[in-house]
Amino acid sequence: MRLLLVEDDAQLGESLETALKRANFAVDWERDGTHIAAQVDMANYDAVVLDIGLPGKSGLEIMRELRGGGNLTPVLLLTARDTLEDKLAGFESGADDYLTKPFEVEELLVRLRALIRRNSKVADLVIQCGEVKLAPDQRQAWRGEDEVELTATEFGLLEILMRNAGTFVSKHRIYEGLYDWDKEVDSSVLHVYISRLRKLFGAEFIETLRGVGYRVRK
Repeated sequence: MRLLLVEDDAQLGESLETALKRANFAVDWERDGTHIAAQVDMANYDAVVLDIGLPGKSGLEIMRELRGGGNLTPVLLLTARDTLEDKLAGFESGADDYLTKPFEVEELLVRLRALIRRNSKVADLVIQCGEVKLAPDQRQAWRGEDEVELTATEFGLLEILMRNAGTFVSKHRIYEGLYDWDKEVDSSVLHVYISRLRKLFGAEFIETLRGVGYRVRK
């Protein structure tokens, strides 16, 4: 899952970027609010973590631009302001959730995942395609009744494919969605990871359409 983090505090931003990547999110970190609305419109983010107090343009201004333009990407606002009036202003601008600093990273992760689930209309915490099941929040995968151990990259790749089950996913979309993936890496490395998943979940589990991408069946 791909996130946009907008936070001008270098120490907090670096800490959040590290924590989000460890939770297997792909993260773009921006420090200035000037062009954020346009960036969100152009990119395919699953959610935005947006500080209110930003240089260039405030988080509330960005929210009004996004919602005024019809962009419904889930947004979690971060702020040091904790009065009722401030919270109401955040929600009235179109934000989906509001977190007051200081906060625990674990709470941020729980809130983000809840926003993403609601937005993607995923009612269950487990995604299933045939005999393969995936629990993104718990970072667990099964083939039938047997749990399968996966690396972070393997899990991220499998999650992208299973969230898009029935649709061929392009290499570009896969590169974009994996936080620790070097976009300049030779495509043969992706083939290696696909081969590993096929060995773990069955040769027929992942289909390849040359020049298009990869697909798992629903």
